[in-house]
Amino acid sequence: MFVGHAALAFAVVTRLSRRRTERREALLLGLVAAAFATIPDVDMLYAPVGLLGARLDAFALASAFWSTSTVVHRGVTHSLVVAAVVAGVAALWYAGTRSARPRPRSVAALGLGGGLVAGVGFDTGVLGGAVTALFVASAVVVARETARRTALPLGPFAGAAAFGLLSHPFGDLFTGTPPALLYPLDVVLLAERVALAGDPTLHLLAAGALELLAVWFAVTVLVDGAGLRLGDLVSPRVAVAVGYALSVFLIPPPTLDLSYPFVFSVVAVGAVGVMPRVHLRADRQRRLSVPDRTTALFTALAAVTVAWAAYAVAYLVV
Repeated sequence: MFVGHAALAFAVVTRLSRRRTERREALLLGLVAAAFATIPDVDMLYAPVGLLGARLDAFALASAFWSTSTVVHRGVTHSLVVAAVVAGVAALWYAGTRSARPRPRSVAALGLGGGLVAGVGFDTGVLGGAVTALFVASAVVVARETARRTALPLGPFAGAAAFGLLSHPFGDLFTGTPPALLYPLDVVLLAERVALAGDPTLHLLAAGALELLAVWFAVTVLVDGAGLRLGDLVSPRVAVAVGYALSVFLIPPPTLDLSYPFVFSVVAVGAVGVMPRVHLRADRQRRLSVPDRTTALFTALAAVTVAWAAYAVAYLVV
């Protein structure tokens, strides 16, 4: 759900902001929300530690990476309580960067962020404190760069940042271990992930479909905001992705525990978006044309979507 977090935040905030402000500002607020929606996954920076000493095998490395990530992933940075505090830190820093007298607000942001890091570190240990420090620092960097590059009002910026941070954990309810939504409170809202289907393969396919829907939601908002037509941006060659249905006979049924062969191969189908087209001229000489970046990107996304759907149908039929 890495991409889905940002896509959904961008789409929702842009669409809602468009009702109150002009197009450019709405898109900027959507981008702010998308940036903050990715920040909670900063805890994944600890995961590469698991690669040390792992076998030089693709599946062994992937397994070591994900198993190590669970040590801190979806913990402190995925708490709604912590996210609210970090959103406050970001808003204070943003206000301080834009203010003629930044010191009071910047000091308040540092105090609030430093207190959060110290509290989490005291409660969970050095690793938890370090991850929280990265979380706070990432939010401060995004706030600072947004203040330097835009003139967004404080209120809308704070709202977009908060939405991005607070929406992120809900996208993780369908895969892996449920987030610690109310840390540090001793309250467990969800002990198990939300099951979309009893069959583990159908569950994975449904969870992937939700992410693709989030991405397409963002795409439609972006295309609409730019005054483009989606049909003009997708090449007909996307139809070849239907052939991915044959992989149902070639790879093991994907599950959350064994998703790598399916995910890597279905994403690879997106390569059809960048493949050059062959044109036969009147003199029977062949000419290659390379699609522009926009067409390549949208065609790749459409190809992955078609391949995903084709596999799902094939799995249900077979």
